[in-house]
Amino acid sequence: MPASATKLDTPTRTEKPNMNLTFIAPPPGFHPHTAFDLARVDGAAGLFTLQDADGADLRLFLVEPQLFVPGYEPELTSEHLGPLGANAVSDVDVFVVATIQDGAPVVNLLAPILVNPSTATASQIILDDAAWPLRAELIRPAA
Repeated sequence: MPASATKLDTPTRTEKPNMNLTFIAPPPGFHPHTAFDLARVDGAAGLFTLQDADGADLRLFLVEPQLFVPGYEPELTSEHLGPLGANAVSDVDVFVVATIQDGAPVVNLLAPILVNPSTATASQIILDDAAWPLRAELIRPAA
């Protein structure tokens, strides 16, 4: 049975500590790496780096979608949550990957990264809902 997210109204990670994470499978394009460090970017609320812990110089920028993408409400199922040891959407933090395209920041809403802070495990999933684009314009957070 789906554990649908009606809102990503969970607290942001902005004030939470940095984490050492283990992905349950390597993120796409990062095989064979599964150990990563999630760290806040100082002075940039809701912006994080995800860097491999193996010294391979792999890094992604992640943002908290509840700060930058109003209305982002992906449906997360037990198939997404279970491998992370999570029973409910409120057990995970949701991030989206941010990149630059044509000089402007965009985020990948189709493949969020889920983090269970209790188990320090993570997974990048691909949503079944084609309504979420691979590249969506990143907006400035409300003040």
